[in-house]
Amino acid sequence: MNRYQKTFKVFKDHYVLVPLEVYADNPYKTLVATMMSARTNDDTTVIAADRLFKKAPNVFALAKLSESEIQKRIYPVGFYRTKAKHLQSLASKIITDYEGTVPQTREQLMSLPGVGRKTANLVLNRAFGIPAIAVDIHVHRITNMLGWVDTKTPEKTEVELMRIIPKEMWTDLNKLFVSIGRQFRSHKKLKEFLEENNLVNTKAPTL
Repeated sequence: MNRYQKTFKVFKDHYVLVPLEVYADNPYKTLVATMMSARTNDDTTVIAADRLFKKAPNVFALAKLSESEIQKRIYPVGFYRTKAKHLQSLASKIITDYEGTVPQTREQLMSLPGVGRKTANLVLNRAFGIPAIAVDIHVHRITNMLGWVDTKTPEKTEVELMRIIPKEMWTDLNKLFVSIGRQFRSHKKLKEFLEENNLVNTKAPTL
């Protein structure tokens, strides 16, 4: 068992459901909730997303909502005004360009308003089971602490992880690391957890 397999095993043993995983069987809800989650706590996002989905359970219903109505339903997520504008435009584009079906390629997803690479990768992973590495603050922080990478930005972390992590492990990476990151939010507690499970030495870099 190599160090990557060992880490994944430990993280799986301590896995606690990541809130946004509840939408994993629905590409539309996965896309919308993931967009809403940027700069917002997942727990806050789920409450706001459920409120939106009661009125807009699919992309066609979302397209019929006014921007102000979307704002009211997704508040208090961060940048809710900008996200409401993007969501309205996104719904129209999916209907016009993709016949109402969420596209299944990174390039197509990133052509949608408000969808960046991380969101696209998360949708590919969660909704479609397509291997992709989505790097958020948890993945970036923990992989640096583990010494797997030595990077300054999530973008560089993604490139390095794609190089060193076997493709069959990509799909589980984000949810496992996010779960651990949510459970051990402080650097001290996270470092203690990693050391107790012999995943990192005592000279791990401080982030």
